[in-house]
Formats: sequence, C-alpha cells, structure tokens
Amino acid sequence: MTPARRPRRAFDWSAAVVATLAIGSAIFVFFRDGQARFLAILTDDVWLFGSMLPKVLAGCLIGAFITLLLPRETIAKWVGADSGIWGILVATVAGAILPGGPMTIYPVAGAFLAAGADAGAACAFVISWTLIGYTRAIVWELPFFGLDFVVWRVLFSLPLPILAGLAARAAWRLMKPKVIA
Repeated sequence: MTPARRPRRAFDWSAAVVATLAIGSAIFVFFRDGQARFLAILTDDVWLFGSMLPKVLAGCLIGAFITLLLPRETIAKWVGADSGIWGILVATVAGAILPGGPMTIYPVAGAFLAAGADAGAACAFVISWTLIGYTRAIVWELPFFGLDFVVWRVLFSLPLPILAGLAARAAWRLMKPKVIA
C-alpha cells in the first residue's frame, strides 16, 4: 500500500525565487537599457512562451493519459520501489527508446512517479533519454560522427543511467521519513 501524497501548493518558495529573479532582471534591464529594449525583450519572451505552451500542455496531457492507460499496479510492479534492478533496467530501456523532447519526457517521468514508479526508475528513465536516446543518435550523431562514434558513445553511456537510478533509489530511501505504525 502506497502512502498518501502530501498536498502541494501552486506557489511555493521555488516559484517565489524564480518570480523574484525574473522581476528583478526585468527592472534591471528597464533601467539599464531603456523602455524600448525592455519591450523588445518582453515581446520576444511572450512569443517564446506562446510557442512553448502548446508543447508543454501536450506533454502534460501525454503524462496524464499514461496514468490513466497504465494501471497503478502495473507501473508499481515494473518500475516501483520493489522492482529491484529489473525496474531500473526497464526504465533505462524505456528512456532510451522513447522519442520526443524535454516537453514530453519530463511530464512522462512525472506521471510515472505519480502512478507508482520510484525515484530511481524515474531518474534512470530521464538520464537514459538524455544520454542514450536513439532518436538523437540516428538524426544527429550518426550523420555527423559515423557509426563507430555512436556505438562507442552508447556503450560507454549504458551503465550511467543504471548507476544513477540505483543511487537515486538509495538516496530516496535515506531521505524518506520513516513511518511509525
């Protein structure tokens, strides 16, 4: 049985830090470079936000569908806290073969966590996508660097998501508060 999740607030200290830095930077640019430059930067940022928003929403929608399509018991069995090294390996393979950019991968990893995966598996999933992702290797690395480079890079990268997943799982267990029954 999984413990109840703590409620999260929409605005916490990390959001306050980011908001403070953004507002402070905007004020600094306004006084240093003037209103015209400030408005030009603000306009560019609004356009960037507008172009990224559909991608972020699509990624979150994919993550939400994953939690609905895959039963919690299945996710816990394959990549949960009790899945052992097998769960880390499954997450590593899933991260390596899943296409998409960060707007897809991070919501999917968050959905796996919400659906019963442990921190080690989510960590292995994201790091595997980052280091081993086959789409990047086929599209970018193979044409530029050749097959030898890609094969050696993937071989040397293979243990890293597994080691990071095991380390994250161990760190998560150490930091997790003990439940006294």
